[in-house]
Amino acid sequence: MATRRNVILGAGIGAMSLEGAMAGASDVFATRQVQDDLARYDGFGLKASGGAGDEASGAWLTRELQGLGFEVRRQAIEVPYFEERQVSLALGDKVVAALVQAPVTLTPAGGLSARLVRLEVGQGADAATGAIAIARLPYGRWSTRHAGAVAKVVRAALGQGVGALILVTEGPTGQPLALNAAPDGVERFPILAVGSREGELLAAAAARGERATLRIEGMSGRRPAFNLVGRLDRGAGRELVVSTPRSGWFGCMGERGGGVAAWLGLARWASRACPLDLTFVATSGHEYENHGGEVFLRSALAPRPDVTALWVHLGAALAARDWHEAEGRLAPLPSVDPQRYLVARPQLVAPLRTAFAGQPGLEAVYGDEAGAGGELGEILAAGYPRAFGILGAHRFHHSPNDDMRCVDAEHVATTGRALLAAVQALLA
Repeated sequence: MATRRNVILGAGIGAMSLEGAMAGASDVFATRQVQDDLARYDGFGLKASGGAGDEASGAWLTRELQGLGFEVRRQAIEVPYFEERQVSLALGDKVVAALVQAPVTLTPAGGLSARLVRLEVGQGADAATGAIAIARLPYGRWSTRHAGAVAKVVRAALGQGVGALILVTEGPTGQPLALNAAPDGVERFPILAVGSREGELLAAAAARGERATLRIEGMSGRRPAFNLVGRLDRGAGRELVVSTPRSGWFGCMGERGGGVAAWLGLARWASRACPLDLTFVATSGHEYENHGGEVFLRSALAPRPDVTALWVHLGAALAARDWHEAEGRLAPLPSVDPQRYLVARPQLVAPLRTAFAGQPGLEAVYGDEAGAGGELGEILAAGYPRAFGILGAHRFHHSPNDDMRCVDAEHVATTGRALLAAVQALLA
């Protein structure tokens, strides 16, 4: 007779009982272990796709999985890159801090010198022809150039024939933010981001009719990167899949660090206590609109939906620190940032609410009827019937200052234990 255990696990488990397999392994989320994992990931520095930090973190995670008995493969992908020689925005003798946006468009030899103008969406064609146009985004925790407000501004800049576009990325930190972009995207003009203060300075200069000089020089093109895919085949015929991106702009500790540490914790538990076949994926190319995750999903390395008992995706801001905001200043809090979302297939919502009760932000579990962002949205769109994931944006999301101050090991450990309880409940 078919039982729920047979349906979930399939044949070939052998003598390993479900109850024994799902026995507690909370030590994998001991705070000291999580702290060590966070410190190791932080030590690799910048995590831009295909760069030295991304490569080194991938090699580290490879060794960790191999030590747990996984067979590990590197799935090759290709991503844009930019090696900066000079990026500057000058008003006379004053240089304004700015971040160049990817994929990078270089300025002509000698730079671009042009008048500053305020870009107004809805103005007629040629309103800012050849100018360095400034556009202030609404206040938000910005992540991607393809967000509605950003895309509208870029379209307006294209229609008005600007020479370059400067986005004022208004947000909690007041800093310029890096925005994700499609891997094959290209603009006719350079795009930079500046923070709030720099935006005010440039707007005032534009009102006075001043000119600015922009220089973006360096090497750009495409380079190799890789997805890390670990497999542990037990002959079960049913899969547990756990995925997380490992690349990102800058150090990305609040954005990526918690997901990487929780991914490792689940891998340590599953390798010794879960009787399913296991696939653990750490993708690169996240900054380029989930490029690595998309490549994996389209490939034969991704388990089929009909053999996937559960897919768990650990996205951005899994357990980032919260901060007080006061008059443009931030003060760290001992609590976790609740601006994180748990999205799941509708039939998983009730048990997940139980598992994540008391977890700020995650206790409000959302069904996937309205979709989801990031890699999780692509997993759900691919038809996996039992999937859930966490994603969010903390206050230093995509900021150059997203460092170890933005994540606390105890927050990650607490979230990890809830994740483990959720997985055990959904596979019981």
